[in-house]
Amino acid sequence: MLNRQFRLAARPSGLPKPSDWKLTEEPVRPPADAEVLVRAKYISLDPAMRGWMNDVKSYVPPVALGEVMRAGGVGEVLESKHPSLKPGDFVHGSFGVQTHATLPGTAVTKLDPSFAPLPVFLGTLGMPGMTAYFGLLDVGQPKEGETVVVSGAAGAVGTVVGQIAKIHGCRVIGIAGGKRKCDYLVDELGFDAALDYKAGDLKAALREHCPKGVDVYFDNVGGPILDIVLTRLARKARIVICGAISQYNNTQPTEGPRNYMSLLVFRARMEGMVVFDYVDRFPQALQALSGWLASGKLKTREEIVHGIDRFPEALLMLFKGENLGKLVLQVD
Repeated sequence: MLNRQFRLAARPSGLPKPSDWKLTEEPVRPPADAEVLVRAKYISLDPAMRGWMNDVKSYVPPVALGEVMRAGGVGEVLESKHPSLKPGDFVHGSFGVQTHATLPGTAVTKLDPSFAPLPVFLGTLGMPGMTAYFGLLDVGQPKEGETVVVSGAAGAVGTVVGQIAKIHGCRVIGIAGGKRKCDYLVDELGFDAALDYKAGDLKAALREHCPKGVDVYFDNVGGPILDIVLTRLARKARIVICGAISQYNNTQPTEGPRNYMSLLVFRARMEGMVVFDYVDRFPQALQALSGWLASGKLKTREEIVHGIDRFPEALLMLFKGENLGKLVLQVD
């Protein structure tokens, strides 16, 4: 068997280009003792991948030039030399952007595909769901009746953040780009309102929909939208810094918040979060998310792009705002 792999060929400047990748083939490596060979079925596409391509210090080391691109995935065990796993088992792990992965059995998590379709384990029941759960509840600490605003609200993390906030009795305002996304948030997910930052005056819209201010702001985009929300804070507001997708492809220095003095005026708190800090509590989040999903309180949506060859163009969909919910690459 041959393993097809996307390797990082160059450090991107701005949006990644096709020349930043190299598609290679090599024989599949059989598993050694305590290892498994997995055939990837679906690969997760995440905004954080853009940061991993830069040679800068971050919460994880950058992907080295020539290495297989880092990515989470779900797949089927083909061969196993690990006592807890057997051929035919479905697992989740950090496979990279490749058709096959040989890795320690301890590095994968067994899945039950009868509970949910496999792509859901990369979205609502995967890292985005965990990020939403801990970012909102641990860092944002919403209280019933408070107003929660989430940017990037139609993405994999934002959709789950808003729904969890509604489950906890909050008013939820989403910020997204385009009527299609805003209608989805309100009509399908039950957000109280959705503001299209591409249409009209976002500052005026926030003033209208958040007359008492924003108690919790879950930020996925950074840049000008963060600055605008900072002007509408309620006293003792909590701002969760989860991502800044508007800044990831900058060729100039990252824009910081100009209105940070609002944190002083409103006695507010701004805190960054990285989901890997909560690994030991993932079972807690998975139990809650699974329960809400099973009861119908939580809805999930995955947008699937077919074919591993389409990885470079599929990744760009994230930065062009073309996806609703979780973006997934189907390998076959």
